[in-house]
Amino acid sequence: RPIMFQAARAHLGGAIIRSAGRAQQPREIRTPKSPRSLSLSRAAMASVDAGEGQAAPAPAPRATVSHVIFDMDGLLLDTEGFYTEVQEKILARYGKVFDWSLKAKMMGKKAMESARIFVDECGLAGLLTPEQFLEEREGMLQELFPSCAVLPGVVRLIHHLHANKVPICVATGSHKRHFALKTQNHQELFALMHHVVMGDDPEVKAGKPSPDIFLAAMRRFEGNVEPSNCLVFEDAPSGVGAAKNAGMYAVMVPDPRLDISYHKEADQVLSSLLDFKPTEWGLPPFKE
Repeated sequence: RPIMFQAARAHLGGAIIRSAGRAQQPREIRTPKSPRSLSLSRAAMASVDAGEGQAAPAPAPRATVSHVIFDMDGLLLDTEGFYTEVQEKILARYGKVFDWSLKAKMMGKKAMESARIFVDECGLAGLLTPEQFLEEREGMLQELFPSCAVLPGVVRLIHHLHANKVPICVATGSHKRHFALKTQNHQELFALMHHVVMGDDPEVKAGKPSPDIFLAAMRRFEGNVEPSNCLVFEDAPSGVGAAKNAGMYAVMVPDPRLDISYHKEADQVLSSLLDFKPTEWGLPPFKE
């Protein structure tokens, strides 16, 4: 007698086909996972502590600070390139080349001290006095300063700290006339600072690595602030030294051309302020 076939019935969870009264084994129908679902599942697994079903705890901060002090040149504003450009032009007249070992010695110093280093290190004694160097450099720099740009990560970090009521200030070796030129197109940003201490301030007797400027900046915050409460951001080796001599913590954001041997005093070294994580220093986290 003819064999009667039953109609096949398919189910998404597993297909069952009945033929000649005999059932075949269920087949699982698999749908491929999207890259997003894979990444989500991996992220979920990574965030769970093994066997506990608990999120992994956040790492302990390096230290807990309450006040932040910023250097300006080469850290907030891209002005260090101007100094390099001008000094290269001056040296070229004497058949000499400006290099980064000299740059490292000059960074962060008071103007006259920096000028003496320049003349002595370049063997220009008898050809150029420190005073002549400063006078020649001044004219060229004044034309360049107003065009300086804010460096990456600066706006985000300053606005974040200000919004979270973290006291912030600037401590710069720049004198008043240079500060005005450099910041004239960035007034809104610098208005968020509690105060600014400059290189020609009466309390700053010696330039970096003397701690004078950072201690003066600390004293102008409200309340009884201790050096260990302060985190300093710097790009210059002498500035990092000044922060450490003041008993403060130092985050260094150096120019990549600066030899890494100059990084050793810093508590943390970053390639950019974009890489800074406030929670590593007990500060409020960024809100993404």
